[in-house]
Amino acid sequence: MNQMHSPAMTHKASTDHFPHWVLYCAAGIIAFSLISVGLIRITGNGPDQRMAASTVQRSLVFQDQKDGGVRVVDGVTGKTLTVLQGEQGFVRGTLRALTRERYSRGIGSELPFDVIARVDGRVTLVDPSTGYRIDLESFGPSNVAEFSRFLGMQAE
Repeated sequence: MNQMHSPAMTHKASTDHFPHWVLYCAAGIIAFSLISVGLIRITGNGPDQRMAASTVQRSLVFQDQKDGGVRVVDGVTGKTLTVLQGEQGFVRGTLRALTRERYSRGIGSELPFDVIARVDGRVTLVDPSTGYRIDLESFGPSNVAEFSRFLGMQAE
């Protein structure tokens, strides 16, 4: 008996073949994830890392002004440090992220934020009322400078 392959059977066999590149990509993603998690755990740079000691810390209250500016007030003395004019995109965006969490918890805007410079060179913006923090060095040196300048300012 001579078996003949019909074109339909040959076509059927070739369409059932799963592409190997998909498996290689999936394996690569899994390997990358495992290596990344391992490196984070080994180096201690994960979200649960201990923060370095602070060198300078300042409590600041940011108040929106009717003219669109933002008044920066020393959270301890209540004296105005400066009034930010213009867009101030990074400062506004960072504060917006933290104040959104405050409003969701029913906390007002009168409580201060803490800007903290650390011995390892990092600068952190912390909201003590919610426990949220933003590590500013993740956004580059020019954005770190936007908040670092408040650490050395004298009240007006």
